[in-house]
This record gives sequence, structure tokens and C-alpha cells, in this order.
Amino acid sequence: MILQTSIPGFPVRRGKVRDVYDLGEKLLIVASDRISAFDVVMPNGIPFKGEVLTRISKFWFDFVKGTRHHLIEFVDKKAPPGFEPYLDQLTGRAMLVKKTRVLPIECVVRGYLAGSGWKEYQNTQSVCGIRLAAGLRQCDKLPEPIFTPATKADEGHDENVSFERACQLTDPKTMEAVRQRSISVYSQAADYARQRGVIIADTKLEWGFDGNELILIDEALTPDSSRFWPA
Repeated sequence: MILQTSIPGFPVRRGKVRDVYDLGEKLLIVASDRISAFDVVMPNGIPFKGEVLTRISKFWFDFVKGTRHHLIEFVDKKAPPGFEPYLDQLTGRAMLVKKTRVLPIECVVRGYLAGSGWKEYQNTQSVCGIRLAAGLRQCDKLPEPIFTPATKADEGHDENVSFERACQLTDPKTMEAVRQRSISVYSQAADYARQRGVIIADTKLEWGFDGNELILIDEALTPDSSRFWPA
């Protein structure tokens, strides 16, 4: 089990689960076996969790059509040049990716009414400014997927915001592109999973700019960023 990696010589930023090494124009993202829940990192991990998360992300990056992403190389049994001594920390759990200008918005797509969306609906009959029908129950399927952005919080919980507020934090053209692409990625994945007996209730995606091009970054449709239910 790997709770923390150690690769000297590169600046590292440690998130709740991932260790991110800055290689200059690229990043090396390593998923540890750490567990995070309710914004707290637990003292114990789950063996092979990081490998599972990384392999799932790679699957979806390869699967979704019409969407460019940041993945350059999945590290599996062969380390990137210069990282051979650390292969035991990287195999199956590391990705060499493009460094991007990250959008300051969490891009959440919901196909079902759950989590913070359900809580907000109970109070306002809406989610992130999107008015929904009366009488919906927790975990009900929505007529169509909805895009519900949130601000990124360094500490504490992310805050749900309206699409209009997200436009103010970025710009309307970018947010419209992000909304369309996020819903497309979710819909493709949800259809695929449903045919195999799994419901993807919702997911959180992240996007960044590679030059002037908007691409999918971070992780993709993992159990850490999505709700998976039996169909």
C-alpha cells in the first residue's frame, strides 16, 4: 500500500489523494491509496485504490469521443525517462499529463437528484439556479442531465453556484463550451455503464486550457468523483 510517494528533485503538491510532481511543461500525477471523506484524509488507506482510480480514469479518457484530454502516458511497467528508480511507486497509478491553465470551476453533471443537489432542491426546488419539477424524491432520475457548477475550495466544501455566476468567474463562451462538453462526457459514460448494470448518478469533471484549446483534465468518472449505483 502506498500512502505517500517520494520522488526527489521535483516540486510536489499533495492533494487529498494524489501527489502531483511538476516536471516543467508536464505533470506527473500519482494516485496514492489514501482515503478522503468529508474533506478529511483518513489515517488508513485501501490497498491498490490508487491503481484502480488511475486505470478507471485512463479507460474513460480513451473511451469518450470528441473530447481531448491531458493524458500523455499511462505509467504501467515502464517508467518515463529518468523515473526508472521509482517505478515501484508509479506502476499502474501514475499518469504523465500536459500542464494546463486550470478553470476555477468544478464541473458537475447530475443525472439523478442526490447529494448537495437533493439538499438544495428541498429548500428551493432548484439546483444551481435550474428550476426542477415539484414532487421529486431523493435519487429520482432527472428528465435530462443538468450542469451544476461549483467553485473550488482549498479548504472546506466546494460551493454550488449558478451558471451565470460561473460565467462571471470565467467567461460566458468558455462556460457554454464546458457545459456542452461536460454533459456529452457524462452522457456517453452513463449510457455505457447503464448497459452493463451500473448507474452513474452524477460526476465531477475538471477542464483546463492547453494553449487556446479546452481539454479534460484531472481524473475522469472514478468512484472518488462520481456516484455509482447498481441499476
